[in-house]
Amino acid sequence: MGAIVDGAITEMNQTLLEKNVKVVFVLGGPGSGKGTQCANIVERFGFTHLSAGDLLRAEIKSGSENGTMIQNMIKEGIIVPSEVTIKLLERAMLENENDKFLIDGFPRNEENRAAFENVTGIAPEFVLFFNCAEEEMERRLLNRNEGRVDDNIETIRKRFKVFVESSLPVIEHYNSKGKVHKIDAGKPVSEVFEDVKAIFSNFDKKEE
Repeated sequence: MGAIVDGAITEMNQTLLEKNVKVVFVLGGPGSGKGTQCANIVERFGFTHLSAGDLLRAEIKSGSENGTMIQNMIKEGIIVPSEVTIKLLERAMLENENDKFLIDGFPRNEENRAAFENVTGIAPEFVLFFNCAEEEMERRLLNRNEGRVDDNIETIRKRFKVFVESSLPVIEHYNSKGKVHKIDAGKPVSEVFEDVKAIFSNFDKKEE
């Protein structure tokens, strides 16, 4: 059974609770390799990967008023309001037939964390934290530059600063509850996944 928080509020929440979703938060600095490992977890263990960043970018691409607001905030390096991201995550979980979700890049701060649990009534099964040296993450991001507007050196360093100041308190909160699995993400991809597989061993493997 999924971890449930008291106080589900809306009909949408009740639907998520009835669905008994299992959520794993995936956190790590930009360039920590969490996206690659999420793809491996999806393939091996049958989770659905929900990237908060991808959902926000899709909303921007839609051209909606909401999307324009999000785009302006990202350009300024401002974290998007919790309720905006939570609404996108809720919609994605409800529209998907799966009940096991990796939520990547969220919560970004303590306010995000509290809002997610209060609004959805769901607490994560655990938090997967990809720990990687800033120098290594910077090298990876500069090498991979895929034309993303937020992958220039100045913005990369701003994102590191935001991650350390905002996300680490979230990790500390869940660590105090014994819910954090810390991964050395500076190792080669295959070695990192060996560590990940050990953590997910309690979940059934995806049927071939």
